[in-house]
Amino acid sequence: MKLLRVGPAGAERPALLDGDGNLRDLSGLVPDIDGALLADESALAGVRRAARGGALPVLDRPEQRVGPPLGRIGKIVCIGLNYHDHAAETGAEVPAEPVVFMKAPDTVVGPQDTVLIPKGSVKTDWEVELAVVIGRTARWLETDAEALAAVAGYTIAHDVSEREFQIERGGQWDKGKNCETFNPLGPWLVTADEIADPQDLALRLWVNGELRQDGSTADQIFPVAHVVRYLSRFMTLYPGDIINTGTPAGVALGQPDPKPYLRAGDVVELEITGLGRQRQVLKNA
Repeated sequence: MKLLRVGPAGAERPALLDGDGNLRDLSGLVPDIDGALLADESALAGVRRAARGGALPVLDRPEQRVGPPLGRIGKIVCIGLNYHDHAAETGAEVPAEPVVFMKAPDTVVGPQDTVLIPKGSVKTDWEVELAVVIGRTARWLETDAEALAAVAGYTIAHDVSEREFQIERGGQWDKGKNCETFNPLGPWLVTADEIADPQDLALRLWVNGELRQDGSTADQIFPVAHVVRYLSRFMTLYPGDIINTGTPAGVALGQPDPKPYLRAGDVVELEITGLGRQRQVLKNA
């Protein structure tokens, strides 16, 4: 299923995109698309039955803002330097273990919402990422099969990053990762049964129409199952948690000087196979 949330920010309603491209209203069945729904197999089965029945009300698409596809996000765990080509372009060694940092859930906005360049920023950068959405409580997982069974689905994350704040200001990466609007998410939460192989997805990102990133999850240093299993040894993962799994080569940081960091008015578009497409216009905060 392709699950999404539509409507004004903070007042989104649950919806489903059917096989014919129609937007179907789920608000009569479930209160929201969130961790509680993803952990409830009976409720999800009811949504599937309703979707197959074709009787769900159709929503008028042109009037609908698409919000983040997940409400009440628990935590966002991020993996840095997780693509061989990205590590190479930044001059970093391939990590022996996953590089882990966090983003606050309040960085999340919709896939078409405005992204704000922070005050004083001169190095705001782009990163297209596969986001994993957790659907069941996971702790101390032992196998890749257990890890993938904990995944409810997948979506697109734009891990917007301010490189001066991240790298040059001391401390941890979090300062360059947690600015307002720095995690556009969506458009859809695609359930795991529709993604045959999370290690065979193309990721692309354009800035002002120019292709900047063109990678594949096959290039991940630590595949999705490994990442979920690894994280479950250091923290408990709960339904509604998100894992941003890293970005391929092509970020501004890896370009020759002068590096083409984002400026107000720039347009960023990104897509992942089977997960839809995002588009954001940059604006000064």
